[in-house]
Amino acid sequence: MSAAILIDITRCIGCEECVLACKEENDLGPDRLRKGQEAVDGLSATRFSTILRKPDDHFVRQQCRHCLEPACVSACLVGAMQKTPEGAVVYDSELCMGCRYCLVACPYGIPRYEWDEAAPLVRKCHLCHHRVVEGREPACVESCPEDALLFGERDQLLAEAHRRIADNPDTYVNHVYGETEVGGTSVLYLSDISLGFLGWAENLGEGDLPHLTWASLKKVPGVIVGMGGLMGAIYWVVNRRMKMAARAADGGAGMDVAAPMDGAGSPETAATDAEATASTTESQESGDDDD
Repeated sequence: MSAAILIDITRCIGCEECVLACKEENDLGPDRLRKGQEAVDGLSATRFSTILRKPDDHFVRQQCRHCLEPACVSACLVGAMQKTPEGAVVYDSELCMGCRYCLVACPYGIPRYEWDEAAPLVRKCHLCHHRVVEGREPACVESCPEDALLFGERDQLLAEAHRRIADNPDTYVNHVYGETEVGGTSVLYLSDISLGFLGWAENLGEGDLPHLTWASLKKVPGVIVGMGGLMGAIYWVVNRRMKMAARAADGGAGMDVAAPMDGAGSPETAATDAEATASTTESQESGDDDD
């Protein structure tokens, strides 16, 4: 099953029931206001989805697109990001090393980082994967009172999206956002306005991104090994020099301790001392003879 969500923003009323359901399902807690903010309206570590409010009462849901060929997965060096058979892109915090390559790789700028935590993690929507594998809908879809969110097989949702466009050509932009961009996504959009502000730039293209990230990442193992060898060699040389310097210092200290002071123990002094001792002995013997 390749699960997907179709978001029809012409039906969204901005109630944010989907946002609240997501926060409750994932136990995200209250939003954290940053300096200068009056309200949190964007994605964050405590908000996996949000409603962007646009002119003329347009309410646009923003969340992870769950790309069919996700760049975040290909950029992850340790496999913390994975694309599941069900369609969701999930994250394993136990594997994450905190490099944040996934944040940079995502063409839509979705993943967020827990900057306020001592041991931060990457946070994003996981399409309620734990519910999907049980045959249930994502919490956001289940909670929507206006049927602005539709859950099902991706192929079926694409067919439904094109049917709505054909039946209402004056209502919708003649495009299903996410159908082909960067290889396609599992979160699809129907809209009556351009959604370029969600990251769908005109030059985004239809080709998937992993082949681009792989071109760079395949060089990483060689770079790591090379740098590791270089740093190891530098460490060995520096450490050896420090040990030699320490030995030289210890040897010098020993010589200083054993060294005679004021000429004592020198060859010249020893000869003089011997002559003085002999002279004293001769004097004492002469005195004995006189007696």
